[in-house]
Amino acid sequence: MKIAFSVIGVLVVLFFARVIIQGNQVPELGVKDGKLAEISSKPNNVSSQADDPAKKVAALPFKDSQESTMAALKSAVASYGGGKIQAESDDYLYVVFTTSLMRYRDDVEFWLDTENQQVHYRSSSRAGYSDMGLNRKRYDKIAELYQAI
Repeated sequence: MKIAFSVIGVLVVLFFARVIIQGNQVPELGVKDGKLAEISSKPNNVSSQADDPAKKVAALPFKDSQESTMAALKSAVASYGGGKIQAESDDYLYVVFTTSLMRYRDDVEFWLDTENQQVHYRSSSRAGYSDMGLNRKRYDKIAELYQAI
């Protein structure tokens, strides 16, 4: 019995070590050729540029101007809470959200496509396989907050 508890203890420690390592690895993000980074085949991500309908979310419409669009996005992110802006430019916003319980990190990007007057969105968990729909729920809430501004 003592050996079984030792093995279980080691497996638990290894699991958490893996999650911590994955959570600290920052992926290559940004906009290249009018596209946000591809999302993985895992179910823990969504994007307005996804080909898979199960992972696709709607692009957000522009506000009156690029400046007011960015201000509304930042306000929606702040209202949602738990996010920290990592990078920002006139047409790009990168935010890392950290979950309260397990401290998982999710990378969220907004790209203001000025040509088509829409905001593309990408949200992906760094660690794990399933996020129990959190990235989609976050999108839904941020979209709701954004639309209300």
